[in-house]
Amino acid sequence: MSVRQPVRVSGELPVGAPPGPPASPVLARDHQRSGRLSATDPTARPVQRGSSVHAKSLRLSILMAAYNEEKTVTRVIHEILDADYPCEIELIVVDDGSTDATPMLLAQVNDPRVTILHHPDNQGKGAALLSAVSVATGTHVLPFDADLEYVPEDIPRVLQPISRGRCEVVYGVRLPGCYTVYQTYLYATGNRLLTRLANVLFNAHLTDLHTCLKLIPLATLKSLNLREKGFGLDSEITAGLLRLGIRPFEVPVSYYGRSHAAGKKIKWGDGLACARILLRVRLRAAPRREHADDHSPQGDLSRVVSLEPNPQPVEHVPSATNSDGDKVIKAVTG
Repeated sequence: MSVRQPVRVSGELPVGAPPGPPASPVLARDHQRSGRLSATDPTARPVQRGSSVHAKSLRLSILMAAYNEEKTVTRVIHEILDADYPCEIELIVVDDGSTDATPMLLAQVNDPRVTILHHPDNQGKGAALLSAVSVATGTHVLPFDADLEYVPEDIPRVLQPISRGRCEVVYGVRLPGCYTVYQTYLYATGNRLLTRLANVLFNAHLTDLHTCLKLIPLATLKSLNLREKGFGLDSEITAGLLRLGIRPFEVPVSYYGRSHAAGKKIKWGDGLACARILLRVRLRAAPRREHADDHSPQGDLSRVVSLEPNPQPVEHVPSATNSDGDKVIKAVTG
């Protein structure tokens, strides 16, 4: 068991940093953004046209899984924290057993809004996101990739429908031919076919099943009883929401798809697994939605978390999944 403290750095660029805007490690901010945004009750039923909404303050937990992303992770974190949000945010980054310089770069992050978690071994993107969910303190969560395929400037746009009280869940969708770059025809076509399958199975009309940007109330996400540890978690989340009768509000976002040569990890076999997950969720009984109270965080503090086998819960932080057996240790630093 190990607990590491964040290390303050001078802002020097790491060797091998990608070209483009400065990829300097994130330094502590002198102040916190104090804005608030009204949001729907995350435990409420899907909002229909003309429905009234009980507004409450919104706090966003951005979840990031990172596996061997030394070329991009520092820049992504910097850009996320530098974006202008209408509410308080926290960023939870999970190093999923990286074997490159990713852990070292994450150790240099020093910002009170950031929590770093570590898996001793690679467990999969889904497991990493579920670990992040287990320590999230926001009213809503939003996954965000560590590979520069999405841009943080789109996050405030995804938040807007929540502030207007028109919906419960928002998807930032990729529209082919509009602010998007797909590296291969097969990848784009595969996503469309699987999206169509989901629409047929659940009588829905989604545009982009596998978008990373899924803004979901934390209580709703926890009620889905998620179990996928790999890329299939994306499909399981959407299938679970559709099974509950929730139809996400869609907002167009930018997408810069990367190739496998550039580090993309999803493969054709993940598409077959996605189809199986959609069928499994459709054929099982609809999950019961649990009502949970939101707990307001007591200020923004830096937290470094280490996840290891054979858990002994500390500070009542739940484990990422029922089967991981990961230890979650939460250390609070000044």
